[in-house]
Amino acid sequence: MIKTIERYCACISPSGSEDEIREQIIGDIKNHATSWEVDETGNLTVFKKGAKASGLKILFSAHMDEIGFMIKYISDEGYLYFDLIGGIDRRVVAGRRVVIGGNRITGVIASKAIHLQKPDEKGICVPISEMYIDIGCTDKESASGCVSVGDIAVFKPNFEHFGDGLIKSKAIDDRFGCAVLVELIKRELPYDTYFAFVTCEEVGTDGAKQVGYRLKPDIAVVFESTTAGDIADAPKSRYACSLRSGPVLSHMDGGTIYDKALLQYIKNVAEENNIEYQIKNVIAGGNDSSAYQKSGIGTRVAVISAPTRYIHSANNVVAETDLESIRELASALLERGFINA
Repeated sequence: MIKTIERYCACISPSGSEDEIREQIIGDIKNHATSWEVDETGNLTVFKKGAKASGLKILFSAHMDEIGFMIKYISDEGYLYFDLIGGIDRRVVAGRRVVIGGNRITGVIASKAIHLQKPDEKGICVPISEMYIDIGCTDKESASGCVSVGDIAVFKPNFEHFGDGLIKSKAIDDRFGCAVLVELIKRELPYDTYFAFVTCEEVGTDGAKQVGYRLKPDIAVVFESTTAGDIADAPKSRYACSLRSGPVLSHMDGGTIYDKALLQYIKNVAEENNIEYQIKNVIAGGNDSSAYQKSGIGTRVAVISAPTRYIHSANNVVAETDLESIRELASALLERGFINA
């Protein structure tokens, strides 16, 4: 699974441009799925026939898109001005390498040099509107030969193992979730199950809205990343979750109050299988659960998250043990088929 995550993280697929990652996933599941289809908004929906039907329409979901940038202007000097795709803290942007467009042009995000800054500008994080991407061109004509307004960019792929069982990369949010679902599709399942690889989560959960309306699942479990707070000087009351402490389960976030009985069911399954888990202790953020809960028939929802340091940056950091535990929990849930959930 880790090799699959690495391959998926290398894809250039921000919100609205998920073609590359979707084709990778289709290649991985097409010989294992009972059926699959791509809808008008780019969502990939997969059905896997199990040994029997549970009487419930169960959906496991992960989003394909990542945060990124869109080119909005090319200057006479050949610099590219851009805006954000998804929620990105501008403090993590300057100085980063990016890959732009289908030609995978390499660029560096830059801003006014410190020796040119006025006294009141020093120490202040530069607004995105004042940053630009340097692709090494000398004028607008040469830059326009490489890049066009409307082209997308993402942080340069940088998957790496480091430290004590950790991984860092751009786009682990949510390529790890996609990899977990693919691993499950490749198995023989005890119960019929639907899987969704959705678009545009980072800009408003738009893909999940379409899938929820069309499929109308009884239960949807979303696999996601969530912000880990076990970093220097952070108070434990604001950790949200920690690396190496297992899958993260939530009572509530910024978009969803989760089904209490379903949450308890997942906790019970984890405990029966000796899978360590943790409860998110900060009410913040959001994911595709809110879209599923509000669409179709009022789907019961739960989220299983990977604790992730430095989320929505060029270097998401996760623990391999947490990812393996999430896969184990997902498998245990499918074995039970959510009977009496």
